[in-house]
Amino acid sequence: MQYCSRCVYPAVAVNLIFDEEGVCSACRVAEEYNAISDEEWQRRFQLLKELVDRYRSKDGSNYDCVVPFGGGKDSYFQAHVAKNILGLNPLLVTYHGNNYLPEGQRNLDRARDVLGCDHIVYRPSVKTLIKLNRVGFKKMGDMNWHAHCGINTVPFHIAVKYRIPLVIWGEVGWAELAGMFSPDDFVEYSQRTRVEHNLHGYDWYDMLDEEEGVSVQDLQMYRFPTDEEYAEVGIRGIALGNYIKWDANKQAKLMKELYGHEWASKPFERTYRLFSNLDDRYENGVHDLLKFIKFGYGRASDHASKDIRAGYMTREQGIEMVRKYDHVVSSDLYYWLDYVNMTEEEFWRIADTFRDPRVWRIENGQWVKDNIWGEPAAYGPVRSDLIDVNKYK
Repeated sequence: MQYCSRCVYPAVAVNLIFDEEGVCSACRVAEEYNAISDEEWQRRFQLLKELVDRYRSKDGSNYDCVVPFGGGKDSYFQAHVAKNILGLNPLLVTYHGNNYLPEGQRNLDRARDVLGCDHIVYRPSVKTLIKLNRVGFKKMGDMNWHAHCGINTVPFHIAVKYRIPLVIWGEVGWAELAGMFSPDDFVEYSQRTRVEHNLHGYDWYDMLDEEEGVSVQDLQMYRFPTDEEYAEVGIRGIALGNYIKWDANKQAKLMKELYGHEWASKPFERTYRLFSNLDDRYENGVHDLLKFIKFGYGRASDHASKDIRAGYMTREQGIEMVRKYDHVVSSDLYYWLDYVNMTEEEFWRIADTFRDPRVWRIENGQWVKDNIWGEPAAYGPVRSDLIDVNKYK
């Protein structure tokens, strides 16, 4: 397995490509962002101000923009920029997946007090959420797909309903994670980016499942507005990261200072960061465990790669974080199994079917992979009778 010579990402991660120096496309694009001068960032911010002025409610009778809002450091910063720097009247829109950590729930509840914004929270029925957790896990090895779909769909329903054409997102995630776009692309949100990047090629109708009892009725808010509705309102989704130098670490500290934004009160079992993923206790514990099961890397690899590119961590320090955290099976897995009424045996039987043969091989009944520190290791027994063992020789 090839690993980036600069960060800690493996070649199988998020559509990366490597150059002749062994540097991944995400690191190269990070170079481009880091090379942008202060003068250019000032020019870009002026472009942002001119852009939002075109969408500002002319008579103040409507909201100026929608901010998709999970209550985390990034969405707090998005709301802060919209409200207090750009002088807009934003409407915050939340998809609530039902499993916020206590700190995350307090951040969400605090928002309307400290940010001074109106706030709509969509809460699907717990029964539907449990079914979607199970279906997402079985179909694609992603029990949290419903949450990706929810936050990338519900805000647009609200934008259409209240005829608010501007939707303001935060970082340019596709550029940061995989280097898919240049800073000069000024990539914007569309139905295509929603499906191809945010939803991994799936859409609401893929979640219909007779066995789990998921019907069209359960999925109304997961269906994107029609092209006609979208065009009639003239919706435009922009990313602040195209116009403002994005630094998650600095922004997390700023939101803590300005608004009392809480971080995790105790360390996570699967990553070192304390200010991420407070909106879903299963994001680190199960979703990213499944990423490790599938592709051999986890949330610590994500965080370390970002921090290496931003200059907060050396590659050697990042490798130690990967070694410490990426493989851990945390207690959150057992909370989730209880939540969805699934046995651990059933979990592993299904999870093993998603393992990528480019990463994993079977040796003496164990799952083995090569590691970034140069030594292969075994990460547990083969526990599924549903796989073709010949793929993993």
